[in-house]
Amino acid sequence: MYEWIILLIIGLAAGILGGMMGVGGGIIVIPALMFFLGLSQKEANATSVAFMLAPTGLLAFINYYKEGLVNIKYAAILALAFFFGAYFGSMWAIKMPIDTLKKIFGILLLFVGIKLILGK
Repeated sequence: MYEWIILLIIGLAAGILGGMMGVGGGIIVIPALMFFLGLSQKEANATSVAFMLAPTGLLAFINYYKEGLVNIKYAAILALAFFFGAYFGSMWAIKMPIDTLKKIFGILLLFVGIKLILGK
């Protein structure tokens, strides 16, 4: 029961932030699965990818589309690239030592955070 509540909270937080800012899987879900449920980096990565396979952003997409904010061409290209990128990324992550994967992920989060704080 405790696990379900944590998962619901993580999912809601990721959904809200995903709907607002387009983030969730990597920035919310992966660290939360590791810190609150004890998953390894690889398990958290795989679980994040698995839940994104369903149309989790469909309702947010509809709202944005109604307002004319969606660039369909960009979204289609990104989806195609993400499809193949996720395949190769998962292959590399599976073969990579967990410590290396954690460091790469941490550096990415730091870089993005610093860029968002200091950049335009």
